[in-house]
Amino acid sequence: MELAFIPSPSRGVLYVGPIPLRGYAFCIIIGVFVAVWLGNKRWIARGGRAGTVADIAVWAVPFGLVGGRLYHVITDYELYFSEGRDWVDAFKIWEGGLGIWGAIALGALGAWIGCRRRGIPLPAYADAVAPGIAFAQAIGRWGNWFNQELYGKPTDLPWALEITSSSDGRVPGTYHPTFLYESLWCIGVAFLVIWADRRFRLGHGRAFALYVAAYCTGRAWIEYMRVDDAHHILGLRLNVWTAIFVFLLAVTYLVVSSKKRPGREDVVEPGASASGDDANGGGTSEETVKDDEAAGRDDQVADEAQADADRNEAGSGKKT
Repeated sequence: MELAFIPSPSRGVLYVGPIPLRGYAFCIIIGVFVAVWLGNKRWIARGGRAGTVADIAVWAVPFGLVGGRLYHVITDYELYFSEGRDWVDAFKIWEGGLGIWGAIALGALGAWIGCRRRGIPLPAYADAVAPGIAFAQAIGRWGNWFNQELYGKPTDLPWALEITSSSDGRVPGTYHPTFLYESLWCIGVAFLVIWADRRFRLGHGRAFALYVAAYCTGRAWIEYMRVDDAHHILGLRLNVWTAIFVFLLAVTYLVVSSKKRPGREDVVEPGASASGDDANGGGTSEETVKDDEAAGRDDQVADEAQADADRNEAGSGKKT
């Protein structure tokens, strides 16, 4: 008998009249807002303009959603195109099914388009948003909790996840909450990137590469715990191999980039400093205010000296 466990919600959608409010979608939306908010703060701190991150996210987010869904549908095609399945379900993104690998790949393409339109280097933008993406993943994983999906092997640990649904081959019981493990791991990755970026002043895409490498490390062992159906290659799940491959690419980039382009970019957004933007999002800096006040005092002194000179000249004229 289980003494404690994490209960699953009785349902993952609430209806306000005819409008469905889905927990999975809410988690994705909240995650996006957090990523943009934190990315904006980090971008401004690097010398960019306020609002640039959101402008580029308009390109990156839709591309990322499409890429994430494409990866899921392609790697789990039998869920939508096998006998007895309805291919229309492949478009029902709100029911769950986003592959982070596809989301990052196509999201990067969308970000590249947005950066190119603004004349911004993509690596600098990626460094700024990297921790926010990790936080967004941590929040987004709770969407799996609402859908009672992507859990691990059976367990009777106190933090086991209770599955009550029996649809789509689920067997009610208590399982490892792999969604929670990955959520906590992503939070740790976000803080790791923030710390390393401050400590080593990572630049030219290395903060983003660190995020990718750290995430893949955790994803590999968490993926190995899952019991949902997946394609296997040489005894390992496809996503485990993907995590290993992407990890090696990220580490390679870290090493090569640090040798070829050490340090951090001096300018991340051309014209940001010239336009008067500062770390507070475009306000007037304290130094500028002090300079203006000093200049005003000098002008006042000069005016008073000129007035004294005029009075002396007028006085001397009367004596003559």
